Amino acid sequence: MTPIRITNRDARRLWLWTNGLADTPTGPLDVMAIIRRLGFLQIDTIRNVTRAHNHILWSRNQNFREGQLWPHLAGRDLFEHFTHDASLIPAEVLPFWKGQFDRLGARAARSDWYQSGLGQDQLRQIRDRIATEGALSTHAFDTKAESREMWARPPHKKALDQMWYAGDLATCHRVNFVKFYDLGDRVFAPHDPAPTPDAVAWLCHQALDRLSVATLGEVQRFWDAPRGPEVKAWAADVDHVAVEVQSADGSWRAALAMPDIEARLAMAPTPTSRLRILNPFDPAIRDRNRLERLFGFQYRNEMFVPQAKRIWGYYVYPLLEGDRFVGRIELKADRDRGALHLTGVWPEPGVTWTAPRLARLDAELMRFAKLAGVTPTAQAADFDRLQSTNG
Repeated sequence: MTPIRITNRDARRLWLWTNGLADTPTGPLDVMAIIRRLGFLQIDTIRNVTRAHNHILWSRNQNFREGQLWPHLAGRDLFEHFTHDASLIPAEVLPFWKGQFDRLGARAARSDWYQSGLGQDQLRQIRDRIATEGALSTHAFDTKAESREMWARPPHKKALDQMWYAGDLATCHRVNFVKFYDLGDRVFAPHDPAPTPDAVAWLCHQALDRLSVATLGEVQRFWDAPRGPEVKAWAADVDHVAVEVQSADGSWRAALAMPDIEARLAMAPTPTSRLRILNPFDPAIRDRNRLERLFGFQYRNEMFVPQAKRIWGYYVYPLLEGDRFVGRIELKADRDRGALHLTGVWPEPGVTWTAPRLARLDAELMRFAKLAGVTPTAQAADFDRLQSTNG
């Protein structure tokens, strides 16, 4: 069968619609519907303006407010585990997740870094405390890290995480982002985490559904749970549509698509012209290779890059307008003073920052500041000054 050809403009339109970024982000809020549409929600500790999970949800519905996520974890609508990073995953995925518990638990058990923590007797003591006392946070234990390096962890934290990766312990709730651990059997009790024979096929199908169009590598990286050979075997056995997708540079790339790809292309609307401030961890830009291929937009997180080697800044937000990225911006919230500081802007080459575009940026800054309960200290009038400062 001749592959369906998808132009770059249509591929952008399809991808933004698939990610819930095509429509104006208003209307009734359904947190779980957003997470189910995305597949999972990455969580992160850094609160530069607001934490990544809050920002990702807010980008899809700006009626979302901080604090509206965690009741879904405590209520067991979600469970917390590791995809490509720490994530909240809909509970219905749990029966298909046994392989990931086993794989990551075994990897942690083999790791010299984890084994430099506590011995098996101490692990059992920690687990027995939780079994007897109920959910405990890391603050309930008092071992100390052996160094002050960025990635140093106290031995008890390594032990808790080792059991968490294996599913022996689970996050039952969080308080002020502090994780509370309970026995996995207690947390997962409402759902059966027993091995499911078709788990790989199910996870691959769900990944492709949330990508609409993807290469095998992109299907594998979505959950980062099935391994490459498993994905390849799945693709050989499943009905899918062969497509060719045009990249931003005009080249074409073979990919797989869902069987209803033509209906999806017809359904996906032209993206809203609203200018959007996206989070660095947003799923629409998580796969940097896919991002550059579809949008011609190069991006990387530089939080952990030494300052002298950064191209842009510490926490830099991509700016999406319609179906293209028009620049990036650096912001920092000072909640004590109620201020949102604009510290850097980088327009994309060839993008002219007209008065209407600057007005759209001002409007989005005001909306974003409202989420964090602060007020912008800079507006479009500062754009030229900041641009000349940081290039």
